[in-house]
Amino acid sequence: MPFIPHTEDDIQSMLATIGVDTIDDLFDEIDPRLRDVSLDSIPPRASEQAVSRLMQERAARDAGGLCFIGAGAYEHHIPAAVWELTTRGEFYSAYTPYQPEASQGTLQVVYEYQTMMTGLTGMDVANASLYDGASALAEAVLMAVRANRKSKSARILMPASMHPFYRQVARNICANQGIVFETVAYEPGTGRIDSADLERWAGEDVTALVIPQPNFFGVLEDVDTLTDWAQANGALAIGVINPLALAVLKEPGRWGTGEGADIVVGEGQPLGAPLASGGPYFGILCCRKKHVRQMPGRVVGRTQDMDGRTGYVLTLQPREQHIRRSKATSNICTNQGLLVTAATIHMSLLGATGLENTAATCIANTRALVQRLTAIDGVERVFDSAAFHETVLRLPANAQRVLDALAERGIFGGLALADFYDGLQDTVLVCATETKTEADLDAYAQALRTVLAEQADAA
Repeated sequence: MPFIPHTEDDIQSMLATIGVDTIDDLFDEIDPRLRDVSLDSIPPRASEQAVSRLMQERAARDAGGLCFIGAGAYEHHIPAAVWELTTRGEFYSAYTPYQPEASQGTLQVVYEYQTMMTGLTGMDVANASLYDGASALAEAVLMAVRANRKSKSARILMPASMHPFYRQVARNICANQGIVFETVAYEPGTGRIDSADLERWAGEDVTALVIPQPNFFGVLEDVDTLTDWAQANGALAIGVINPLALAVLKEPGRWGTGEGADIVVGEGQPLGAPLASGGPYFGILCCRKKHVRQMPGRVVGRTQDMDGRTGYVLTLQPREQHIRRSKATSNICTNQGLLVTAATIHMSLLGATGLENTAATCIANTRALVQRLTAIDGVERVFDSAAFHETVLRLPANAQRVLDALAERGIFGGLALADFYDGLQDTVLVCATETKTEADLDAYAQALRTVLAEQADAA
């Protein structure tokens, strides 16, 4: 039983002082569906053994089947050595490296990760310790508001083609801090940011423009033009990237005709993190050197001791949050170092050539899958733009019902987009990574042909 120092009288006295009746009243702004979690699905009086068996059976539902779902989390091959090394005791249970004399191994891993990430993105500085890609975008927005001192509007231009979950997380974290998000539409034919809609903000006070590459639809944006537009209008350019795509695409540090993107964020999951039912993953955040003082998390640097030996230290770590309150740089203490370690080992094993080959195979497999699926009557591509990793297809039937029927056949066929976008009813976002074979692609095409025929007969 945990020690609770307050008596019932103490609790009632404090509640009366605050002016509420119960402790639950302190959390009334939280959706009841999130607070009132039912355990009815666990059998009553079940033993530990029975509950463990139940959880194992439910976890097994995630196993097997062919996965063609992307949408921000991707099934990639992870060399066995990655997690064999990552789960060694010195990495697996290491605490945040506040004492450099006892944490040289951990600090060196983070330093090597930062070096690789700046090389991949073409940026000056990379940090560590962000939770995931969505919260990394929110941190980049907060960072941009602090860094762009010429802008007073705290206005962020957020493309509709940005991942819906990223947009939601950014608003949840930032909206109550006076930050305004303005949506920029996408072109129905191409899936790219609508340049005409973007021009509505030309000459206005804009703090930052978010530029996804590729965007949520897998479409490649005209990042050079968008970056130049942002800088010509006094806004910072925030790039949101898939790190694997950077093995074959221009790095954000060279976007546009000027100095490139100002801040770059992304989801690190493609670099050695398994799908794992949704996590844990880690967030990427890089920036130009002049913005480094506004960067959240921590930065590891390399130096020399008095005897000339190489050593690693925490060069920058936010510690002013206690006095600066809402204006403070985020001090993210719950370290994602384990995932960063896996990513560092993963990138070391694959190297530049391995990453490029993986990315190229993903492009080829997705193209081959689309060719097979669009050969089926009624299935067509929605956008005609160049794409990386995934593509949006329109089906001649309700997309979610089709996906449910495919899942019953052991094929996870993609993500239905109707819940996220008006005008994209009966569409599905499909992805084929390097893990898929020709036989896998044929199996999906055959299953889709069968499901569509069955649903047409039923109608």
